[in-house]
Amino acid sequence: MARKMKSMDGNTAAAHVSYAFTEVAGIYPITPSSPMADYVDQWSAAGRKNIFGTTVDVVEMQSEAGAAGAVHGSLAAGALTTTYTASQGLLLMIPNMYKLSGELLPGVFHVSARAVATHALNIFGDHSDVMSCRQTGFAMLASTNPQEVMDLGAVAHLSAIKSRVPFLHFFDGFRTSHEIQKIEVWDYDDLAEMCDMDAVAAFRKRALNPERPVMRGSNQNGDIFFQNREAVNSYYEAVPGIVEAYMEKVNAKLGTNYQLFNYYGAPDADRVIVAMGSLCDVAEEVIDYLSAQGEKVGLVKVRLYRPFAADKLIAAIPATARKIAVLDRTKEPGSLGEPLYQDVVTALANAGMTNTVIGGRYGLGSKDTPPSSVFAVYAELAKDSPKRQFTIGIMDDVTGLSLEEKPAPNTAARGTIECKFWGLGGDGTVGANKNSIKIIGDHTGKYVQAYFQYDSKKTGGITISHLRFGDKPIRSPYYINKADFVACHTPAYVTKGFNMVRDVRPGGVFLINCQWTPEELSQHLPAASKRYIAKNGIQLYIINAIDLAIELGMGKRTNTILQSAFFTLAKVIPQEQAIGYMKDAATKSYLKKGQDIVDRNHKAIDAGTNAFVKVDVPAEWAAASDEKKPASLTGAPRLVKMVEELMLPMGRMDGDSLPVSAFTEHVDGSFEQGATAYEKRGVSVSVPAWEAATCIQCNQCAYVCPHATIRPYALTAEELTAAPAGTKHAPFKAGKGKGVYTYALAISPLDCMGCGVCVGVCPTKSLTMVSMEQEKDQQAVFDYMVSKVTPKADVEDTATIKGSQFKKPLLEFSGSCAGCAETAYARLITQICGDRMYISNATGCSSIWGGPAATSPYTVNQEGKGPAWANSLFEDNAEHGFGLYLGQKAIRNRLAGKVKGVAENTQDSGLRAACEEYLSSFNHGTANQEATQKLLEALSKNPGCCAEAEDILAGREYLNKKSVWIFGGDGWAYDIGFGGLDHVLASGEDINVMVFDTEVYSNTGGQASKATQIGAVAQFAAAGKAVAKKSLAEIAMSYGYIYVAQVAMGANPNQTLRAIAEAEAYPGPSLVIGYAPCEMHSIRGGMTNCQSEMKKAVECGYWNLFRFNPTLRAEGKNPFTLDSKAPTGGYRDFLMNEARYASLTQTFPERAEKLFAEAEANAKARYAHLEKLIKLYE
Repeated sequence: MARKMKSMDGNTAAAHVSYAFTEVAGIYPITPSSPMADYVDQWSAAGRKNIFGTTVDVVEMQSEAGAAGAVHGSLAAGALTTTYTASQGLLLMIPNMYKLSGELLPGVFHVSARAVATHALNIFGDHSDVMSCRQTGFAMLASTNPQEVMDLGAVAHLSAIKSRVPFLHFFDGFRTSHEIQKIEVWDYDDLAEMCDMDAVAAFRKRALNPERPVMRGSNQNGDIFFQNREAVNSYYEAVPGIVEAYMEKVNAKLGTNYQLFNYYGAPDADRVIVAMGSLCDVAEEVIDYLSAQGEKVGLVKVRLYRPFAADKLIAAIPATARKIAVLDRTKEPGSLGEPLYQDVVTALANAGMTNTVIGGRYGLGSKDTPPSSVFAVYAELAKDSPKRQFTIGIMDDVTGLSLEEKPAPNTAARGTIECKFWGLGGDGTVGANKNSIKIIGDHTGKYVQAYFQYDSKKTGGITISHLRFGDKPIRSPYYINKADFVACHTPAYVTKGFNMVRDVRPGGVFLINCQWTPEELSQHLPAASKRYIAKNGIQLYIINAIDLAIELGMGKRTNTILQSAFFTLAKVIPQEQAIGYMKDAATKSYLKKGQDIVDRNHKAIDAGTNAFVKVDVPAEWAAASDEKKPASLTGAPRLVKMVEELMLPMGRMDGDSLPVSAFTEHVDGSFEQGATAYEKRGVSVSVPAWEAATCIQCNQCAYVCPHATIRPYALTAEELTAAPAGTKHAPFKAGKGKGVYTYALAISPLDCMGCGVCVGVCPTKSLTMVSMEQEKDQQAVFDYMVSKVTPKADVEDTATIKGSQFKKPLLEFSGSCAGCAETAYARLITQICGDRMYISNATGCSSIWGGPAATSPYTVNQEGKGPAWANSLFEDNAEHGFGLYLGQKAIRNRLAGKVKGVAENTQDSGLRAACEEYLSSFNHGTANQEATQKLLEALSKNPGCCAEAEDILAGREYLNKKSVWIFGGDGWAYDIGFGGLDHVLASGEDINVMVFDTEVYSNTGGQASKATQIGAVAQFAAAGKAVAKKSLAEIAMSYGYIYVAQVAMGANPNQTLRAIAEAEAYPGPSLVIGYAPCEMHSIRGGMTNCQSEMKKAVECGYWNLFRFNPTLRAEGKNPFTLDSKAPTGGYRDFLMNEARYASLTQTFPERAEKLFAEAEANAKARYAHLEKLIKLYE
């Protein structure tokens, strides 16, 4: 049977096949599985029908636990129901999975298998999540690649319906879920033909219904529970046969050979690997190579993992196999071996077989597993005494478990063209490459593969696109390390010494996007790159897509120009055809943003075809000598050691080379603060330049800077004299009582992300965006200011915008998106109380930019004090933060008791006074900080004065009042973490919460949350959200004793500062909700307009500013202050300025009109309601 071929990733394949069998989808977003649910939602909104003739009812729940509960209930009511999840999300579903299997409900969970957070969060792929579900009673079916996801996804649904046993269909997160391949796609008629409709009817007959009521989910005692549980055995015994039967049906239709355990390799192999997942494709390539060399090796590919059909496994293993290596993509500390290994050993032992069986771990957290790793396994099996337990893909120089890996030959299909692109997150490189691979796949007879590699940063991080295409099927699920074509889209990677050129095979093409001439390029290219280029005949090209994009009105988006250059240079398809296909794709992608955007992209495509210049490689490059080694880093020894040994190689995307020993000092996942100061990424092509003469020294630019790259300083005469040449300065504009200083505004061009937000807020236009090259000399000025200029207490304060910005920010140079509002809020909080601050951070955007391993953007002051930051999970952040508060509170209260004892018993009046001042200021942050210092000084003078003194001094770090903050986004606060947040706030304890309200789940791709407003288009709300936003602030205000504020920095900077300061000072629970425009909103003009968009939101009534301060009630004042003025109109204009709303007018115009009218009316009613609250609280 011939099927249509399309280019798609594994997630799309799973969504396509599952849609056919699904009536209800209970979902919740989580990386990397969210796209499956999003596609289902989009198709449902567009009217696609499943095999039952209906659209899928997609319901987003508040958490994965909630989604599992909804799946359970929907199945119990008789609707075929599906969900999509991974990692922690899957673990939250486990309780309901036991119920689903216990009640024999035929649901299917599609899982992009992902690492479970342990010492660190990892959003990438392994099998630790699915292996946690082995006991649940779910059947477990593994797919290797996108084609198998498409094919075996159907087997999972068909078998669940027939057997009544729920299925977990899993495939490798990212490696398979996000890998694009050209695959054959199911026609729904074929799926309907295979579906047992009698079994479907029987399922519905068993469903709960008042027309024929039964009780299900009873409670049972010890007399019958065991027996009732064993009654299910026959259903599980039948599952392998049912799965096998459906595999045979699929095979008959498709000409495939799916079996419960598939064998690949020599029929008389003596060495065999047993594995499941994407590794199997790598192993098949290696087997083909070794077989051609005459070696006898093979692979058993596990498909049905639960129930484990031992007889089928044994039948698949050649009788000649003497040694077997079982490879697991998970780690179970303390076990005798990982799960699949134990299953294979048990199966062989029970059958009386005596094969040598060894077990290995691989690929944790998406660690790449190239052919060299598989070669190493077969080499180990060839030894007389192979290691019983081992690891591959890493160098374990601590416990010695790793196998030695040697350079491997190219095992990819002959004729495969391999290309690699180094881009910057948000520059469009990944999107363009997805577009390219689909153009090649859908418009030629070639097979294609695309995979995308990322670092831990948001927009602005490193991306590496791996593209393959050829005339034969591609089975290469690993990184490209020798490519025919390599492109560097970010010139900073050249100056930072990234060894990209090593990826180019001899004679290949290397294209660099830069503003340099060939002569200037020679000055920037490292000597090692020059030597490689010259000695290997590399064809070197440069292209200035940066300036060209600006000329064409594309801003920073160079991707279209570079994509056009790629098609011209790579010659994969004729140039004219490529141009036509690119223009068609651009029209489809950008038409909803306006014809003007489409026209610009078309011009960019035309321009890119001949914008590149070939560089004549000088012969002397072959003997280029290495530059001098850069100067040694300075700073705290532990920090510098970590930066040199971990951060720098990781920053070059060379973390794979680090051995296990590099992490022995970080075994629990702890890293030093302040590392981002050493990154100096230099990725922005334009940065602000300061005009001192016109500056009014308001410091608003520093106040809004997301990355703390622009800072004001007050310099003494001596500090000014010692400042580097090129330092810009002006007479200090200060009030009475201030010292005599010179004002300087320092800008770090190498840390700046080029968002331009500072330029937008400058009231005197004293900042302009210029070329980064033009401002490079200012880096020395910035570095001097940071390291040499002392804080000036007389100009610092937390009451004014100007004064607050003279305080050192303890959040700097994060990996957040350019223009990010979240980091501006968080940075401001650190300026108010960062030196005594705990942060418990919910998983999400703020944890990704806030907690990248070995690259912490949180830093310390001159005394080495700063925020203590931790991330637990997504759902439990409030509880985790509360635990931090309770833990330090318990220790501090114990110490306070000892201080009280000293005060009561000491004869030293000075010590007594110090104790009394400490105790009287116990609950006041800044006052207690000073009192603590006095107490410590008094005790240090006479540490033997009393028995308690030694204990107090030993616990000095806990003495002063700490400020405990809980950070998180709206997905956490409004949805999955709301129950915990509500409980913690209701506790009455002195804990602070900051919610970064982007109104979507930003980190997982922009899914709707309860913070999403009416009419907004988001994932899981493809037709626009139909219900109003939850009023989290009013829920908290209803308690009466919680400080609550809604703020928007760009709308009213003073109100934001005041609210945060009041919240921190309030001796009870506080909640601050900050409006945070996001990349996901697609604001017209981009995130450079972040702060002005906040102002528009408040002016039109979309967002309201207010504060509820219970302290005022005790003073006889109204605790509620409405800080917003009445809306001035322009609500629709505001909506149409953001694509998340404007796009609805293109897809569902009538619905858009209805929802926008409701939203505007809701906004007016909301403001009227807030006005009533003023009177209510009088």
